[in-house]
Amino acid sequence: MVQSRAATVDDWFAEVDPKREPVLRAVRALARKHFGAEAERMNYGMPAYTEGPAFAFNSQKQYISLYVSPTVNALHAEALKGVDAGKSCLRFRRPEQIDLDLVDRLLADTVRLGVTSC
Repeated sequence: MVQSRAATVDDWFAEVDPKREPVLRAVRALARKHFGAEAERMNYGMPAYTEGPAFAFNSQKQYISLYVSPTVNALHAEALKGVDAGKSCLRFRRPEQIDLDLVDRLLADTVRLGVTSC
């Protein structure tokens, strides 16, 4: 799935590779924990949180991507060493590569700093 036409995040999950679904549901749970369920929406064919968005994730053909502000990424540069990363995109080829504790910290800092776009 590159860009979904799903109307809701629940519809989006119906299209996800079952091997990736557990970790993507865990990422979703963390996003809802930090932003609230009411902040969840589809944006550019992927789950996103708040206007902007402040955080988003997707299941690409070759990897799972997490979109986090460059400001927040910079705060966690040491922990992100070895992660395939762009300015605001973190890419993981295998679901088990995603450190959910790190994702939790990234999202906490996104909220703490009031970041409004990734």
